[in-house]
Amino acid sequence: MLLSKVLGVVVIARNGDRYNYYQDPHTYAGSNTESTALGVAESHQLGSVLRSTYLDSSSPSYVQGMRSDIVDNSEVHARVKAGVEGTVVFDSAIALLQGLFPPNPNNKIKLANETTIVAPLGGYQYVPVETVEPGNDRSLESWTNCPAFEKHTKEFYASQRFKDKAKEAQPFFTAVKDYVFGRPTTLENAWNIYDYVNTELIHNKTYAHRLPPTFIEQARHLADFHEDGVFSDKEITGVGNIAGRTLLHTILTSLERIAFNGDPLQFLLIQTTYQPFISFFHQTGIIDERPELKGIPNYASAIVIELRRGSPPDLRDFLRIKFKNGTTESFKDVHVFGHRSDIPLTEFIYRAENAAITSNKQWKEVCNGNSATSGFFTLPSGASANTQAAFTGAFTFVGLLALFAAAKLIKRSRGRAREARLRLPGDEVSEIVNYGSIPRERAELCSGDPTSPVTLGDGPFVAVSLYPEHPRWLL
Repeated sequence: MLLSKVLGVVVIARNGDRYNYYQDPHTYAGSNTESTALGVAESHQLGSVLRSTYLDSSSPSYVQGMRSDIVDNSEVHARVKAGVEGTVVFDSAIALLQGLFPPNPNNKIKLANETTIVAPLGGYQYVPVETVEPGNDRSLESWTNCPAFEKHTKEFYASQRFKDKAKEAQPFFTAVKDYVFGRPTTLENAWNIYDYVNTELIHNKTYAHRLPPTFIEQARHLADFHEDGVFSDKEITGVGNIAGRTLLHTILTSLERIAFNGDPLQFLLIQTTYQPFISFFHQTGIIDERPELKGIPNYASAIVIELRRGSPPDLRDFLRIKFKNGTTESFKDVHVFGHRSDIPLTEFIYRAENAAITSNKQWKEVCNGNSATSGFFTLPSGASANTQAAFTGAFTFVGLLALFAAAKLIKRSRGRAREARLRLPGDEVSEIVNYGSIPRERAELCSGDPTSPVTLGDGPFVAVSLYPEHPRWLL
């Protein structure tokens, strides 16, 4: 199918190069680190590539109607992870946005006294960014201070697969001791060994001349194994995928905004670290098609999710997903959920929405292990497998009935979603999120009250009663 019109894009970008960074192998608490000139140059280059691809009217992927000379802040939104590695991620976001919207002499203003003032640095464009601090919003750093995730990590370390890999890697760990200067040489510490060796190899000429051949490749292989095991899970809703589960909420809500003609958003940047990439690749099945992507993406890597309008007679919205692994590769198509081509937006939402963690409250429940299922409704922790299967079957049946009514209700639900994005006062709590394309029934329909009326979700946010100091988690 020829998909001729790009309505908008969601970009998930990893930070650029930085100095050595330590992460606790069990809690993933991190040390301080700083950006390098190389790192911001890498991110700036990524921004330039995105500009030539999506903001150049001669490009086949040009985002229709989007202003490219002077940024229109209603069309562009940037969310920046501000937890561990936070300053590095922020610097990378600013550099990427500089490449996306470079200085323009038309960024000027004419005053009442006829004086014309051009913005500094030849028309530098100041694109606002939203910093996302884990103290009040867990959407971009969901794996720290999470007991269930720490338990998942310990179970991975205790697995036979991990023990076999540690035994296999022992000769390397013995040989590398003289090059890591007292750092523990164990598979549990594989990330920190690789990060130290890689940082020194890039920035320390003497170290680079001394490091034996293949050491960096072996360290990277073991770090990839380690991180891929920690930040993945067999199930899309598993706690090992928590980095991707909180990311999915932002992705789904943003796509719904872009698809709605009344919302001006056309470009969303999510600037983050490597962890969500790993989970997202596993959750969506990209790894099945591209197993070489297991592990850590390179600096300044990016996933781009394009929302495209189909050509007549099929005018549905489709997603085309691309991945660029670092600065030396170009964007290549990757396929999700077993598709070998673009996936309909409605199907992507249907497959992904139950895995999305939509609020700090839900994140806390998942991290405390209070929910026997990772969907929107909670079963008692002692519920049997048969009970859970029956519940799931009932929910699926109701969901299919909902699809029958979706065609008539979709337009009205999107309109309500627009109104609900207003930051209203008060502490109202809604546990149901509707991403705008597939309506979700009220919990009562699945808990024994068939007379309960169907109510579409009114907005893409959930108030968080357990976090009174920061009551809302908003896109």
